[in-house]
Amino acid sequence: MKRIRKACRLLLAALREIADENAYQRHLAAHGRRPSGEEWRRFSEERLRAKYVRPRCC
Repeated sequence: MKRIRKACRLLLAALREIADENAYQRHLAAHGRRPSGEEWRRFSEERLRAKYVRPRCC
């Protein structure tokens, strides 16, 4: 039973990382803000801008 719980926790942690929930929580903590729709929008725009503005090589 403990193995199943541990596997479930690991799976949930991986899903939170994939879905950017962990990154959003770090963003809130770093900027001292509370979760809101507007803050999620700001966070998402920053991530997309950083992803697509950087030039790629090769």
